[in-house]
Order: sequence, then structure tokens, then C-alpha cells
Amino acid sequence: MTDKLPSRDECLNLLKNAYCSESVIVHCIAVENRALIFAQLAKADLELVSCGALLHDIGRGRTHKIKHAVIGADMARELGLPEDLSKIIERHIGAGLSPEDAQKLELPNRNYIPETLEEKIVAHADNLIEEHKKRLVSKVIGHFEELGYKDVAERVLALHNELSEICGIDLDNI
Repeated sequence: MTDKLPSRDECLNLLKNAYCSESVIVHCIAVENRALIFAQLAKADLELVSCGALLHDIGRGRTHKIKHAVIGADMARELGLPEDLSKIIERHIGAGLSPEDAQKLELPNRNYIPETLEEKIVAHADNLIEEHKKRLVSKVIGHFEELGYKDVAERVLALHNELSEICGIDLDNI
């Protein structure tokens, strides 16, 4: 395992080599753009956020199911990428999943709740991008509530409020 993060071009090549579709790559770039705005305001690690946002959906080269986060994190580990980057990939789904949520979704018994500032930024930037377009947190919350994930909807709102406070502006207004 290396502590060195891949360059932006290396991240894009990793997505292509993982058989991610053009639409997934365009989505990842849109998430990166949004995440970097949040990261600058929050004074987070810009390089880590950039890599994490670009590679958050690398597992979609193998599946579009929820397990893409686990597969992507495992791929990152197999590639020898830094563990903090692997954790961003693993914990980007929604505002994280509790062990109970993970069990219901038949995911490995791991912690899927974003903990670091960079994990939170990438997870929430992903929440606020649908395909490659900006969406409001109210739409994200409504989506999870429709699926019956009220606790996930509450975590999304809490994450939105936490990051908005850190950034000094409601993220919907960026």
C-alpha cells in the first residue's frame, strides 16, 4: 500500500480501466467539481477529496447495485491505493449505512458511516449530484423516504446541515 494519491489523470484512467461507462465517468467528474467547492470552503484536503470524488464509483465498472461501494473499495485496496481513499469509496453511499442497514442490504459487516471531513464531503457531493446535474437536498431526502429509508434521509439532512455549517453557507445555495 502506498501513501501516494494518484493524479487526476491516473484516477480517470483507473475508471476507464475498471470498465466504468462514460456516463459514470461524467458523473464522477461532476461530483468532483461539487466536492472541491465544499472542500475549499471547509479547508479539507483538496487532493484527497478530488481523488475520492473521481474514484467513488469505480465499483460501478462491475455492478450498479449498492455493493459497488464495497467492490470499489476492495479494488482500491487491491491497487495499493491509500486506505483513506479506500474508505471514501466504501463510505460514500447515502450519508452512510448503519450496520443494520448494511445487514439488510447483504453487505459485509463494515462501518459505512463517513467519519472524516473528506469522507463526508464526497458522500454528500455525490448525494447532491444526479447523473451530472445538481440537485437539492430536499430531493435526496424525498428519494430515501420513498424507498422507506427514513433513517438514511435523516442522516442525509444531518450531514447537509453539518457541512453547511462548516462551509458557512447552505450547500444548496452553491
